[in-house]
Amino acid sequence: MKTGALHLESLNDGRRWILDGATVPDVTAHPAFRNFTATAAGFFDAIAAPDNQAVMSFESPSSGTRVGRHWQLPATRDELLGIRAHMQAMAALSCGMVGRSPDHVAAALVGMVMGIEVFERHDPRGASALLEYFRHARDNDLYLSYVIVNPQADRSKSAAGQAGGDLVARIVDEDAQGITIRGAKMLATSAVAANEILISGIQPLMPGDEDYAFTAALPVATPGLSLMSRRSYEAMAPSEFDNPLSYRFDENDAVAHFDNVRIPHDRVFLKRNLAAAAAQWHDTRAHVYQNYQSLVRLTVKLRFLLGMAHRIAEVNGTLGLPQVRDTLGALAAKVSLMDAALAGMEAAGEPYQGCFVPNRSMLCAGQAAAQRLYPEMMHTLRELAGGGLIMLPSSAQDLMHLASRSLVERTQHSPAASPLERVKFFKLVWDAVGSEFGSRHLQYEMFYSGAPFVINAHNYRFYDWQGAVGMVSDFMGSYGTPPVTAPATTPAGG
Repeated sequence: MKTGALHLESLNDGRRWILDGATVPDVTAHPAFRNFTATAAGFFDAIAAPDNQAVMSFESPSSGTRVGRHWQLPATRDELLGIRAHMQAMAALSCGMVGRSPDHVAAALVGMVMGIEVFERHDPRGASALLEYFRHARDNDLYLSYVIVNPQADRSKSAAGQAGGDLVARIVDEDAQGITIRGAKMLATSAVAANEILISGIQPLMPGDEDYAFTAALPVATPGLSLMSRRSYEAMAPSEFDNPLSYRFDENDAVAHFDNVRIPHDRVFLKRNLAAAAAQWHDTRAHVYQNYQSLVRLTVKLRFLLGMAHRIAEVNGTLGLPQVRDTLGALAAKVSLMDAALAGMEAAGEPYQGCFVPNRSMLCAGQAAAQRLYPEMMHTLRELAGGGLIMLPSSAQDLMHLASRSLVERTQHSPAASPLERVKFFKLVWDAVGSEFGSRHLQYEMFYSGAPFVINAHNYRFYDWQGAVGMVSDFMGSYGTPPVTAPATTPAGG
């Protein structure tokens, strides 16, 4: 089985990763990325651990080797629940803080393969390439990232209409061997720890955008591919004590730029087909299944944050106040409703092309609720913590010198924790809600699945309106309209 050591070794592949104006020679050793790449390695060590194999791995039907269970196509509800248990175990390794763990893009690929007939209908050659690539990725237990969003520019214009023809990645050439692409895509989350990248587009395309309609995969180290990293929160963390989340779980985001990158045809799954570009997400179950994984991860994260909220009240000595218990109870109810939504979409799931998939309408409802719940959770954590969240020692250095440590012990008091425990805990809370890492997570959870109007459009699209409106019609049909029982009369004064 793939181990963490093997995964780390695979990342030292000559990839062009740019940070602060320089190319990073080895992402596994650089202070901006070494802790997250170690976290990524930990995912594979967990999957390979003998005690975890029953939950977290399965035997690949093509190679016979054991790989992460996220590559399994669920044939029944019980198998889907087994995969959910694996996804929960994966999320627990990062307290739900790593959005693009190995099971996320794998879930998107699994969803596409579930609907392989959609690809076959549009492009049989591309469908065959997708199946072969899926087997390759599964049997090698690859860590995949993806770039499926265009760089933000003029949103009133199509991909082809953007100023500067090479802004958005597009096909610029094709020959017997493959295609050549040029331009950029976002956000390459976790690509710093990934083996390969899936390149596609989830945003609507218009006639004239044919060159932008393609889906392909390639290694992160492909010549001509540059990844420009955003600011590294891991690099800015002075210590694990000061920023325990960003120190380990800063999965990073990057702009992927393709400078005449050649992709062989056996890695191209569709090209220059606007209908297929839309169908790959919504006529298959790719969109449903990848967001199912996201909601599984989010429920783990919400449980972690809910525990944090309760501990804040304990540390501040406010747990006995009725208004605080009211706040915590209301928050617990909403987190429990997210768990219920997850169970509901599984219970109401449906067979699809020999697989069993979650209910689409309930999944989209869960996404809409999550986009509103996460900001509320962040606001509540701030309210519960109050000003004490700000008045913390500047860094772990304050605890390493006797005079300043003495001041900490005299000024940081709690009925439920020692001064040092209080500081340690509120450093964690601040990293979750107030640091750059915490702010990025707020933005991420609000928009990773699309703008709210996009999610609500899916809710409109998938809801059973015929059944709901039919109830109204059926009830109205159960009683009549009053008949005419008297002759017409002339109104008074007429």
